[in-house]
Amino acid sequence: MEPAPLDRAVREISEPLRALAFDALPEAALLLDPGADAILDVNEEACALLGRDRVTLLATRISALHDAEQFPALIVFTQAVLDRGAYWSHSLAPLHASGTPLRVEYAARTLAADGRTLVLLTINDLEQRHRRHVDAAADDYIHDGLPAWQRVERMFQDIERENQLILTAAGEGIYGVNAEGKATFVNPAAERMLGWSADELVGRSIHAVMHHTHHDGRPYPDHDCPIYAAFRDGAVHTVDGEVFWRKDGKPVWVEYTSTPIRDRGGDVAGAVVVFRDVSQRRDADEKLHAALAEVDRLRERLQLENDYLQEEIRIETNPRGIIGQSEAIQTTLRQVKLVAPTTAAVLITGESGTGKELIARAIHEASTRSGRPLIRVNCAAIPRELFESEFFGHARGAFTGAVRDRIGRFELADGGTLFLDEIGEIPLELQGKLLRVLQEGNFERVGDERTRNVDVRLIAATNRDLKQEVQRGRFREDLYFRLNVFPIESVPLRERREDIPLLAQHFLASERRELKSELRLSQGDVRRLMRYDWPGNVRELQNVIERATILAQNGRLRIDLPEPSGHHPAPNAGRQKSDVRPAVMTAAELRDLERANIVAALRACGGKVFGDDGAAAMLDVKPTTLASRIKVLGITSPRARNGDPVG
Repeated sequence: MEPAPLDRAVREISEPLRALAFDALPEAALLLDPGADAILDVNEEACALLGRDRVTLLATRISALHDAEQFPALIVFTQAVLDRGAYWSHSLAPLHASGTPLRVEYAARTLAADGRTLVLLTINDLEQRHRRHVDAAADDYIHDGLPAWQRVERMFQDIERENQLILTAAGEGIYGVNAEGKATFVNPAAERMLGWSADELVGRSIHAVMHHTHHDGRPYPDHDCPIYAAFRDGAVHTVDGEVFWRKDGKPVWVEYTSTPIRDRGGDVAGAVVVFRDVSQRRDADEKLHAALAEVDRLRERLQLENDYLQEEIRIETNPRGIIGQSEAIQTTLRQVKLVAPTTAAVLITGESGTGKELIARAIHEASTRSGRPLIRVNCAAIPRELFESEFFGHARGAFTGAVRDRIGRFELADGGTLFLDEIGEIPLELQGKLLRVLQEGNFERVGDERTRNVDVRLIAATNRDLKQEVQRGRFREDLYFRLNVFPIESVPLRERREDIPLLAQHFLASERRELKSELRLSQGDVRRLMRYDWPGNVRELQNVIERATILAQNGRLRIDLPEPSGHHPAPNAGRQKSDVRPAVMTAAELRDLERANIVAALRACGGKVFGDDGAAAMLDVKPTTLASRIKVLGITSPRARNGDPVG
């Protein structure tokens, strides 16, 4: 059946209209043969969008319009269109003739023609669509007229007012800078902290006004400024530990954050800086660090003091104190009482072993510094190369072996007393540094440039004649006069023999406590001790008493003293020492032994009882006591020369 004439006419008219409609579509359209990867037809919008003419596009494969990386997505999209009949996607980006990928939306539908399945593809430019939306919104505002614009203006005014309220109420300082580094706004908190008004800062280079110098006075170039760095790298910079300079020239310690501001094109247009004053926090931190450093210093000093006191305990375990009733000792005690309350330097002279350190300790304990330690330094025991380190301390690495900081004796004695024993042994080259400390009260550790101040009372002691050492050029005269403010002489023991019994009894009491014995000094022991000259003075006496307690037998001390020069033992002394006595004797045996001992002494002395060469002196008893015992024991008419029996 043939079609009606009207239908045939409509078909003949519609074909040209369809071609015209395809070309006139406002969107880019392409007729594709997916099986052949061919473009069959394109409209003018497609040519304009893709930047190619119609002939070029018809000669171009579909896949050639896309980057090779998009081939998988193109295949997936094509398969979806063929399976579903229609499909759309934002994931494909065809290439412009210039090579630039386009941001578009693909929408496709299948067509059946001559036994083939074709695809009609429309391409929407998303950037153009966005611009149309913006223009449409603007047209809406324009169409709404003046009331709409007034509403927009009021909205912006409200936003600006709210922003201004926020800036005014903020406790942190806030200011803005443009890309040239000039201030654009300053809030009241920033004005208060910096002392500058907003009118004085706006339009000026903010760095040159208040950020031009480091806290230590070093110049701060603007190209190093983190605020300006935000213009270059577009990153947020947070900084702590810098200063802004007030209008009055005083620094303000701050921490701040510089945040870049971008315009609508994405370019950095400036920065907003938010800062706070951290001066009080920094002061608190510095005080805390100083306090911790002081705690560490005091802990180290206390440890050294403890070590020093332990060393002193090991060196000297006997009770301390000046013992004696002689006029020489009383004079020394009066001198101690006079000088102790002062800060004057004291020079104690005297032979070794006379108790110079006891005098120094007595001065310290009677002074106002008794709450601080008495630091003792034996100058004769310090190696020459270590004098300076011992006195003043050293810094870590100052010399080989200096593995840590060390406090010297002067610093250890700060607030107390420093006792320099054997001061005549100090090397001449160090005496000048010692004099400086005494005069100025400050010094530097070895290997350290920091000057330290000390308050030390100095007591020195020596067994040398320093005045003679000065004349020989071995001791500085100015140091001698600085030390010899108040001289005290420690008298040798031979010149105060009346103190020997008290000292011997004191030392014996100490030994008795240790040995838990009841040893006592006899009168004979005391007389022997007092006859000796004691070249080693009190120290020798102490050693003799200690040795006597060790040699004691049957509860009796054995005083072992060196024989004086020119003394010869009695002829029968060797025999007496070799006599064998029973461990336990009866009263009769003891009486016979005493009688035989007295007779032997009388024979050795030619029958003489009294005098230094008499039997009483040999037996170490009083002559009257010996005479009484001779009478009691019935010893009469002694003969010493021929060995005849006596009595």
